[in-house]
Amino acid sequence: MGCWICCLCSRVADLLMLLLILALSCNSSTAATASPSVPHIKPSYSFGRTFLGLDKCNACIGTSICKKFFKEEIRFDTWLSSHLKLPPSYLLSYSGNYTDDAKSWRLVDITRLTSKYQHDRADKRICTSLLKTRTCSLERALRRTQRFQKWLRAKRLTPDLVQGLSSPMLRCPSQRLLDRIVRRYAEVPDAGSIYMDHLTDWDKLRLLYTLAVNSHPILLQIFPDVEGWPFPRYLGSCGRLVVSASTQPLRDFYSAAPEVAADLALQLLAVLRSMGTNDLNYFFYFTHVDAGTFGVFSNGHLFIRDASTLGIIDKEEGSQLIDGQQEYKDIFSCLTVDCQSAFVSCNSIREKHSLVLVCQELLPKLLKGKFLQPVQEKIDSFLQHCANGLTDGQGVNQAIAKLAEILKPLRSCDSRFAYRYPDCKYSDKY
Repeated sequence: MGCWICCLCSRVADLLMLLLILALSCNSSTAATASPSVPHIKPSYSFGRTFLGLDKCNACIGTSICKKFFKEEIRFDTWLSSHLKLPPSYLLSYSGNYTDDAKSWRLVDITRLTSKYQHDRADKRICTSLLKTRTCSLERALRRTQRFQKWLRAKRLTPDLVQGLSSPMLRCPSQRLLDRIVRRYAEVPDAGSIYMDHLTDWDKLRLLYTLAVNSHPILLQIFPDVEGWPFPRYLGSCGRLVVSASTQPLRDFYSAAPEVAADLALQLLAVLRSMGTNDLNYFFYFTHVDAGTFGVFSNGHLFIRDASTLGIIDKEEGSQLIDGQQEYKDIFSCLTVDCQSAFVSCNSIREKHSLVLVCQELLPKLLKGKFLQPVQEKIDSFLQHCANGLTDGQGVNQAIAKLAEILKPLRSCDSRFAYRYPDCKYSDKY
């Protein structure tokens, strides 16, 4: 009996061993045919502090959107290629993609406030002018200046703190405008205060540097699109790069169909009217316009793409700097322009100024040869009257009114103009 039990146990053990061998064999076969488990390696994009301009902070624009870059929630178009390389650093602007949820992406413009060459030239000027060396710590050099020391002591941004800066926005400053800048400066937590107590020393230097180099991002912040102002949305800054909603420059529409050209011309005139007359009593004027000054969103809506040449006159308070005070010059006056360049007198600006510039530089290129005679001849004649407005002083507003009257029936109402479609079907406004 014991012998039989022993034999049975031996057979059971052999059977268990056989099952174990078969199981191991099966697992081995499955492992051989299955895809190998290789960890997913996410491509890493190395900006370098130089590309973003972070190596220059706090002589830079800001850092509010840096995390988006490093988390790859802002991507340059070239990143979508197989090479995954950053674009050249010498370009002034880049087309990019922006996301909040890693699923839906929207187009953005990534721009430098001036070319990298001009930035580098300005950096050298700071070092050679202030410290008499070819290279230096920009922040340390600028902190030693008399102007910045006044900023550090100031509780409120006043006209004397911005006198002599080259930005057209600050040539005729009012206290009301400067308070708006401090209260709406988006590179710091919103304090809603006109006093600068919530600004650190670093914040003050970045704000001063931005105003000295190019006031474009400040205008986008203090007059946001959500309040109806004709500017693209400001999304943030990182180093010396600014991110805003994407627009296509007006130059790309010079060969557009006649009805598109008529629509854009009417929008352009409407924008200029709104910048001259608005509820806040600020008068905006251009010191220069070109084919990149205005841009068009994908829905056909025209906006001011580049606000760097916009000046502002406060019709409610007036300017609090007399022209003599504007002649004050220091290193901050010379970062992007020749220190010898003369300021335009606040008293010399007229409301027709921007209309004349647009009639000279943009509307002829947009409307040239688009329409049949005698309509085209009338358009050209009114444009010529408007363009001569600064010399003969007569008829600019009348010419613009006649031009708008001709263009209005020439535009169409269809899905190409999504910003006003289908509203245009049911409204006499269009």
